[in-house]
Amino acid sequence: MDDDHSSLNESRKRGSSALQLGPRKKALKSDPLVSHGRHFGRTVFALCNYPSLLVNGILQLEQLEDVSIENFSADLFEKLLDSYPGLLERLREGSEEEVFHVGELIGKGASCARGEDTKSLKPVVIDWIAPAGGVVLPPLPRNSKITCGFNHPLTGHLLCPTELDWNDAETKQKLQSGEIAVSGDQWPLFLYANEAYDPDDPWNGLLRSRLLINAFRHVFTSPSSVEKEPKATRAGNARLHGMTTVTAPSVAYIATQVRFAICSSSVFSHTDTSTDSETFYHSLLDLLEDPDERGEVVDLLVWWNRQIFPTLSATK
Repeated sequence: MDDDHSSLNESRKRGSSALQLGPRKKALKSDPLVSHGRHFGRTVFALCNYPSLLVNGILQLEQLEDVSIENFSADLFEKLLDSYPGLLERLREGSEEEVFHVGELIGKGASCARGEDTKSLKPVVIDWIAPAGGVVLPPLPRNSKITCGFNHPLTGHLLCPTELDWNDAETKQKLQSGEIAVSGDQWPLFLYANEAYDPDDPWNGLLRSRLLINAFRHVFTSPSSVEKEPKATRAGNARLHGMTTVTAPSVAYIATQVRFAICSSSVFSHTDTSTDSETFYHSLLDLLEDPDERGEVVDLLVWWNRQIFPTLSATK
């Protein structure tokens, strides 16, 4: 009995915060769970401590926890189980160490995918934000971000919160100096089509910018598909994982990646208060998963599917 109690306490300690990122051990990239984690992180939930999520989930399923676990998401746990056949059985039959290890494998995939996307988007975004037929002036180096963010007129305009006026000299100066601190729930202009925000209709153009479309194609269909008509049969992450529709979290994920790509911060971290990426990601998810906004979200995803999977969306 004492051994069981000790084991349960250890599980609780390790599973105390399911939605916080934590250190992960090395995992073999060839394991199918790593590959699954890559896609799950991109399309369902990007910022999660999967070992903790799984340990807490099993505790809940086995009714070993009489009280709710702080930050535990039962909905996310169920989505993960549903997305991988046989996962629940493997977790129930495995030891605590095995459950934790499975979480590490999934987390490794999500973390690697996030890092790869961050690295690959950084240089190409510079090309996408250049004026039509022109070049970025002053030039933005591809191997450094120190002159990005509010330090550059183009990226500063794109990152400027909708409630502020980038063309106002005083506002621009305060954003550049940090006197005006921008939080993650202050949405930037680049989220909107043609960087045009309508205060009377906040949904107008929201999450429909060309910059987001380019980044989504780059990550999910293939880098070459950005400049070409996308095809459902094109090799890429979407095809590798059987993805045939755009998910709301995948749009939030891409928006978070683009926001980081044009900011001046050099390292993506959920604890970075200057970029506040985690708050930004969650604020988008909160809107896209709000039942009161379901009609607008359905329309948005129909639009996205026409951009990314035109052939498939036309047959539905």
